[in-house]
Amino acid sequence: MQVVRNAGSWLLRSWTGHGMTRLVVVAPAQTIHTGAPRLEDAAAKQKTEKEAVPSRFSIYPPAPGEESPLRWAGMRFEEVPVAHIKATHNNTQIQVVSAANVSLARASCGTEGFRNAKKGTGIAAQTAGIAAAAKATGKGVTHIRVMVKGMGPGRWSAIKGLTMGGLEVVSVTDNTPVPHNGCRPRKARRL
Repeated sequence: MQVVRNAGSWLLRSWTGHGMTRLVVVAPAQTIHTGAPRLEDAAAKQKTEKEAVPSRFSIYPPAPGEESPLRWAGMRFEEVPVAHIKATHNNTQIQVVSAANVSLARASCGTEGFRNAKKGTGIAAQTAGIAAAAKATGKGVTHIRVMVKGMGPGRWSAIKGLTMGGLEVVSVTDNTPVPHNGCRPRKARRL
């Protein structure tokens, strides 16, 4: 016990500096003298920085009605077609609509030949995404916004299928309805 006390007091002395001399090295101060041409260059640089327009770049998409310099194939954000993905546990449905809400393409796991439990897989959702993208590109769509609804297994697989089909995804929005303790849920399955 005495050894621990002696070691602790020795450490305390070394931290506080009692009984030891410390060497302090001070760096030489830099001079403040600058020439007139250098000051003129600095003033001109500040003037050009003030005249430059600050960029309004944001990682978030613009809000509806908000002006933005961003363009996708010459279209504003509101004019880009939307791909609605409904991902349930049993199926995944994809519908591509124009900005005017006119249907351009529609596909689901069932229309692509998957039946029963295979409709609820990621492979089926990816295949449906590729099919919807092929139909949409045939109608001249190059960029899309994605709105996902539901918590099914094909959420991200469907988006991957849309990009594999040749469409460029501009933004992904989760539109899943969340109840604030609304309707009573169905009973839990007993296996």
